[in-house]
Amino acid sequence: MIITGRQIAKGAGWMVLFKFTERGLGLISTLILARLLVPHDFGVVAMAMSVIAVLELMGAFSFDLALIQNANAGRDQYDTAWTFNLLFALVSALLLVVLALPMAHFYSEPRLESVMYWLALGMAVQGFENVGVVAFRKDMRFDKEFKYLFGKKIASFAVTVPLAFMLQSYWALVIGTIVGRAAGTILSYVAHEYRPRFSLAARSELFHFSKWMLLNNMAAFFRNRSADFIVGRFGGPHALGLFSLAYEISNLPTTELVAPINRAVFPGYAKMSHDVAALRKGYLDVAAIVALLSLPAAFGIAAIAPLLVPVFLGANWLETIPVIQVLAVYGALVAIQNNNGPALLALGKPQVVTGLAALSGILLIPALIFMTQRHGVIGAAWASFGVALVMIPVNYVFIFRALGIRTSQVLREIWRPILSTSVMTAGVQWFVAGLADTSHLGVQVAHLLCAIAIGVAIYPVVSWVLWQLSGRPPGAEQHALDYLLRVLQRLKKSNTTESP
Repeated sequence: MIITGRQIAKGAGWMVLFKFTERGLGLISTLILARLLVPHDFGVVAMAMSVIAVLELMGAFSFDLALIQNANAGRDQYDTAWTFNLLFALVSALLLVVLALPMAHFYSEPRLESVMYWLALGMAVQGFENVGVVAFRKDMRFDKEFKYLFGKKIASFAVTVPLAFMLQSYWALVIGTIVGRAAGTILSYVAHEYRPRFSLAARSELFHFSKWMLLNNMAAFFRNRSADFIVGRFGGPHALGLFSLAYEISNLPTTELVAPINRAVFPGYAKMSHDVAALRKGYLDVAAIVALLSLPAAFGIAAIAPLLVPVFLGANWLETIPVIQVLAVYGALVAIQNNNGPALLALGKPQVVTGLAALSGILLIPALIFMTQRHGVIGAAWASFGVALVMIPVNYVFIFRALGIRTSQVLREIWRPILSTSVMTAGVQWFVAGLADTSHLGVQVAHLLCAIAIGVAIYPVVSWVLWQLSGRPPGAEQHALDYLLRVLQRLKKSNTTESP
């Protein structure tokens, strides 16, 4: 099967659409809860989710990636993956119940115990999810996966938001999480006709690939979730609530945008792995697209944070402004490196991905402890940023060697987004700095909309000018222009069809 860049781009488009939809619904839910709750409440739920994340490491073998990477995967492989996923989920749910009281004592938060009991139910139910839906990605049927994932999210959203108004409690988020996991299990059997059976026939084959993914996911956990434990332990629920919400808001347009792109490109990379030249070109194309989208989004969030927080989160969350600004830039650094992992996995180098994640975690944990103890939440944000910055040259050394890429090739793809983002950020910051302080919500909203409009106007114009001056080279700008033209053609065709 020949995979083209257009097919990968189409798949990435579906996943980006889903992620925007998912995070859009999640953001609405979060903003409603932020208005109804205080940071302490968010911290309680964040504590529970950090414990769940540790337990989920037991089953973090990423069997879905093993099924995608194996072109000959059949019923034995799929059934074995489903059986292991179910067993790990049930054991994890039981451990969550056992750990509820000890973790409540560890965090000095008695409300955590009952929250963990209920979330254990959601973990157990999710274990029964139909493994057949992995075939959507394997066959690059991202339209079907979009519908399935969207159904899961809308079910959770439809429960969480009404309950937020009714209960005005963090229980709305807990119940919404349980419903979302249950809905995902039910929908997985509706969306795909595959019916898994209990089997361990392919256990050796799956573990040969997935043992590295378990180690990688463990390392990634310590890199991505260690802040929850450290901030919660040294700063308490209030500090963890601030950090958790700041992380979610600041990373919405970056890691949350890039994650679905990586989810879509890995199957394409896997099919191109026999042709290093094709994989190299695909990697550079995706790197350019990631830079084009993530850099302006990240620095834009950082620039408008002083206006964004008062309007959407309210006075209880003003402490998050500098944290959001630092974490937004951190998100951009992570986003431009996240394309490396799928390419290395496609080349059959999971040990390299695992080693890089482990190194990042080894550097991050002591940095978080040191900075959080001395500077609180903002110290944790700066520790995350510093380690991400240090890891950039380390990550690129390995991917450059694997694909035969030179630094100049990458810079040729991303220098225009970097310069355009710099100009946009300077313009927005100049506007925000000149505003007078006001507590009137209507004026705050007007200022925020103006700042967003300035950024939206500057970035594409500067990008287009730089692209023209560069001789219109093929790359991310051309892909974006082609996509825009296709959308306009569809709209024009639709209007023509509807006309009498």
